Amino acid sequence: MTQGKTSPTHKTKAQAREERLKAALKANMGRRKAQARGRAAENTDPKGATEESE
Repeated sequence: MTQGKTSPTHKTKAQAREERLKAALKANMGRRKAQARGRAAENTDPKGATEESE
C-alpha cells in the first residue's frame, strides 16, 4: 500500500536551509527592533536628558 520510504513531510536540503535562514532572519530582526526601542527610550527620557546637561 505504501509507495515509498519518504513521508510527505520530508524536506529537501534546500527547504531545510531556507527555513533555517528564515528563522535566523526573524531572530535578528527581533534583536534589532529591541535595540532600536532601547535607543529610542534613552533619547526620549526627560529626566536623563536634564540631568546629563546640567
